[in-house]
Amino acid sequence: MNITRYILGIVLICMSCQSEIGDLKTEAQDKNEIIAVLKAQEKAWSNYDIEEYMQGYWKSDSLKFYGSNGLTYGWNKTLSNYKKGYPTKEHTGTLNFKVEDISKISVNSYYVMGSYHLSRSVGDTQGVFMIIFKKIDGNWRIIADTSC
Repeated sequence: MNITRYILGIVLICMSCQSEIGDLKTEAQDKNEIIAVLKAQEKAWSNYDIEEYMQGYWKSDSLKFYGSNGLTYGWNKTLSNYKKGYPTKEHTGTLNFKVEDISKISVNSYYVMGSYHLSRSVGDTQGVFMIIFKKIDGNWRIIADTSC
C-alpha cells in the first residue's frame, strides 16, 4: 500500500512539473508573438502605412487610447487621430520600440511597458507607453494604449 502511494505521489509531482513547463513554454510563445506584432508595427509605421500599423490594434469601438489629448474610444477614431497627427512620411519618420517588460495579466492578456523613439526630419520625438494585449480570435491585439 505504501509503495502505491509513493508511486502515485511521484506521478502527480511529474504531472505538475510538466504542466508548469508547458505554461512557461506557452508564456514564452505568447511574448514572442506579442513582440512580432510590435515589430510589424515598427515596420508599417516607418513605411508610412498607418492603416497597416493599426492592424496591431483591436478593431472595435471598445479600443481605448489614452494620450496627451485625453481618452479616445474606438479603432476608427484612433486611426483618424494618427492620420491627423502624422500627416506625412516626414512626421511618422522611423519608429523604434524598446520593450522593458511584458507581464501576464491572465490566460489571454498581457501588459507591455516600454518606450518609443521617432527619428524624423521634422524633429525627433520620444515617450513611454503601457499597452494591454489580448488574444482575440487567435491573434494578439492591443485593446488599450497609454502613450505619452
